[in-house]
Amino acid sequence: MKLLEGKTAIVTGAARGIGRKIASKLGSEGANVALIVRKINESVEELEKEITAYGVKCKSYVTDATDYDGVHKAVEEIKNDFDRIDILVNNAGITQDGLMMRMSEEQWDNVINVNLKSAFNFVHAVTPIMMRQRSGSIINMSSVVGISGNAGQSNYSASKAGMIGFSKSLAKELGSRGIRVNAIAPGFIETDMTGALSEEVKTEWAKQIPLRRAGSTDDVANVTTFLASELSGYMTGQVLSVCGGMNM
Repeated sequence: MKLLEGKTAIVTGAARGIGRKIASKLGSEGANVALIVRKINESVEELEKEITAYGVKCKSYVTDATDYDGVHKAVEEIKNDFDRIDILVNNAGITQDGLMMRMSEEQWDNVINVNLKSAFNFVHAVTPIMMRQRSGSIINMSSVVGISGNAGQSNYSASKAGMIGFSKSLAKELGSRGIRVNAIAPGFIETDMTGALSEEVKTEWAKQIPLRRAGSTDDVANVTTFLASELSGYMTGQVLSVCGGMNM
């Protein structure tokens, strides 16, 4: 029997990068997967096919994760389509970097809304369902920047630190209902975003990492699968850093 056999997972920011890999990994472990995306394109359709090839159900939902009402409607639709919701991965995220003195209100609001408010929206929508089931695993994507900060990323750092406080508070609120809430803090992960950096910059980053390499999306997806499964059944309110020792 696969780790997540018969479970249903929602993954936000599922179209690419870490979210895409998480969605595929959860499907490979037997979970039905609801993909939250901004639009359905050829790449998303390919992901659906990849996941359904594991013998599970997969469907995409075009949703603005920052839209409270829209998210609640999407979650209601997912519940109707899949009958249950067992796993929520709040992965939607953006960066709009800039030094504080040059940062616009729009840059601040955009990052907080996509990275933090979206998580509130989805948690608010799925919690009643998980409460009725008396079980569930919520996994919030933070960052090492949310733990240690980073110059030029005050908005991103604040949003990711917020995810940690949000997760710990939820863990205390929802534990008695059988719902676990944990956070993951990835470090320097090879994605499309980091792929645009020069080799020189990547090499400098690697020097700061004890394992001397960037992480892969697989590294994050594997930890997500662990937290989604009963292998972590006695863990809640925790932050797991997936950073090669960059943050200790």
